[in-house]
Amino acid sequence: MALPSRGVRAGTIAGIEVRLDWSLIVIFWLILVNLAGGTFALHHPGWSPGLRWATAAVAAVLFLLSILAHELAHALVGRAQGVEIAGITLFMFGGVSRTKTEPQSARRELLMTVVGPLTSIIIGVGAWLVGTHVVPRAVEMDVTAPLSRSGAVGPLGTLLLWLGPVNIALGIFNLIPAFPLDGGRVLRAALWAATGDMRKATLWAAGLGRFFATLFILAGITMILGIRLPYLGTGLVPGLWIAFIGWFLQRASAASYSRALVGDLLEHVRVSELMQRGGFATVPPDLPVAAFAEGQLMEADQQAFPVTEQGRFLGVVTPADVRRVPRTDWGATKVREIMIAATDLPVATPDEPATSAFEKLAARDVGQLAVVDHGGLVGLLRQRDLARWLGQHSGSLPFLRQRRA
Repeated sequence: MALPSRGVRAGTIAGIEVRLDWSLIVIFWLILVNLAGGTFALHHPGWSPGLRWATAAVAAVLFLLSILAHELAHALVGRAQGVEIAGITLFMFGGVSRTKTEPQSARRELLMTVVGPLTSIIIGVGAWLVGTHVVPRAVEMDVTAPLSRSGAVGPLGTLLLWLGPVNIALGIFNLIPAFPLDGGRVLRAALWAATGDMRKATLWAAGLGRFFATLFILAGITMILGIRLPYLGTGLVPGLWIAFIGWFLQRASAASYSRALVGDLLEHVRVSELMQRGGFATVPPDLPVAAFAEGQLMEADQQAFPVTEQGRFLGVVTPADVRRVPRTDWGATKVREIMIAATDLPVATPDEPATSAFEKLAARDVGQLAVVDHGGLVGLLRQRDLARWLGQHSGSLPFLRQRRA
């Protein structure tokens, strides 16, 4: 019932946690090999292998920092607009600002969204302008291929002339109206403002996102087959990359579409109608970890155990919390010392709309919510119970099928 800890925590910027997903290794490696073994080798034949690889490594780091700046702009403006930010995660397909809440108006979503591509374009234009001043005047530049005639450019100029167009392209690419890309979110904000219905706007934007995702997949396959496409080129690696982007957009759009459908189904339902009122184990705070591990943890079919004292909800303890304690210390350690405190957990109330509780489950990627009334635990809202109820009322939804798997 805690926020997921995917990837490596890299630190915080302006109070916003930044995490690096392991899939970043893929994009870092692709940039490194493509630049050192291809672009730089072609345009700088006089460079030593060490210089080419070192410059390529710096380029890859600068590109990832550019993506971080893009996402940080989203997060900072979103926070200023009242959106609760869980953190930023950088991964293979770019970055994502993890939010705990949605923008409360179309205007706020528009402001939070458009600042990301704008940041990328500003970085790109700035790098390009500085790069053109670093480049020797004798070098004739080609705006569409800045490195094509720059053999006399040093490492700094090369980095800037590569980083500029790449960031401009990143900003423009994100403006494609394919939800959940920034352009798709801008479209949703416009539809939201026009209709006054966020869920309807999400359904329409997500539907268009799935259309664009299909185009990306088809374009990628076409490139793999050796057919050259305008602006995209041809080849196995570029084709696979475009197809993977399409696959990622397809899954993300389908998930957003399903969430919107779920919101419609749960619109008039309360948490009290869906929650589990009994049949789950609770743990007292002063129980030794050894007794918990040998008792409730072995006997109950639960992934998280509410910690209660005289009915009052204090927190949650999980098998992962137990594993962090050396086995030799189990007897002397109390559950209250390893539990996740209630103040650090999302909870629901019996009278809360089920749509709100569902958003908490989806946004935080948790399996269940404690249902608390005036500080006392009255039940659990489990993801599987919610999925069962939705299955009975709506048939199969792609998002729920993925979650059950």
